[in-house]
Amino acid sequence: MATARPLVRTETDAAPVKTGVRWTRPRLRRKIRHGNRRGLPARVWTERSAYVFLLPGMLIFSVFTLAALIFAVYLTFHRWSIIEPDRPFVGLDNYRDMIHDERFTESVLNTIYFSGASVPLSMAIGLLLALLVNLPLRLRGLFRAAFYLPVVTPFVVSAILWKWLYNGDYGLFNHYLLQAHIIDAPLLWLSDKNLAMPAVILMSVWAGTGFSMVVYLAGLQAIPDELYESARMDGAGVWQRLRYITIPMLRPTTLFLLVMGIISSLQVFTQIFVMTSGGPVSRTTTMVYYMYLWAFKYFDMGYASTLAFALFLMLLVFTALQLRLVRQGFEA
Repeated sequence: MATARPLVRTETDAAPVKTGVRWTRPRLRRKIRHGNRRGLPARVWTERSAYVFLLPGMLIFSVFTLAALIFAVYLTFHRWSIIEPDRPFVGLDNYRDMIHDERFTESVLNTIYFSGASVPLSMAIGLLLALLVNLPLRLRGLFRAAFYLPVVTPFVVSAILWKWLYNGDYGLFNHYLLQAHIIDAPLLWLSDKNLAMPAVILMSVWAGTGFSMVVYLAGLQAIPDELYESARMDGAGVWQRLRYITIPMLRPTTLFLLVMGIISSLQVFTQIFVMTSGGPVSRTTTMVYYMYLWAFKYFDMGYASTLAFALFLMLLVFTALQLRLVRQGFEA
């Protein structure tokens, strides 16, 4: 009996083949693709139109971000004054000075105090306002615009406005508190060491609540109505629907606002600069404002760059922790 010639199959067609009286599995022959053997220059040349469009952005990033970052690292190892020609290399002295700097420690505590108070208040009030403007009320579009208006108002303008409101002689806050007989004498809101930071926090909450409201409102409108209808049929009240449906469904939104709020609050500067200038007795000096003092008042760019990298490290740690919370929130 003549032996049949075995068929040649590929990896996707590897069924046994009968050769004579026995079934044998054919030897697989791999398909070799030659299309990916082109080098990097050839692939870049093929997609040259895309790289032409990317080039302006890459140049701007390289010059104003990457190069500036590398130069900032270089500055941290020097006593770099912008008014003196002598800029000696000091090694790690700037880092050692920062660790033993009591004013820097105080600025870190002030920043944490500001963040710990302003972020939860902005999120809580924003959620309350979002729940209110999500109801089928008349003129709710007007209320949404009014609550969001402080967000689009320039921050310097808002800070100057609130500085007038806090004025001890003609400020509206003192006027109405005196009229209501709540206080007996005008309060020095921005000059009292115990009131300055709460006053700045109140202004920041007013300016940032609208953003939290809009984000929460988007999250509320993404919740399916069927969940609320089912809860009503089961006899759930308003507070039960809020506790077991609304708040759990808004978990990703809450984590997003928490991440963005902490990153923003750790970099607070404008309201401190305009309203208190870091006083009184450094009670409102935050990390960014302290960095500003060393850069543009004491003219020591080396130490200011060291403080900037300390802030970067704090932001990196907080962001990593929050991203872990976000990941756990989505997996839950």
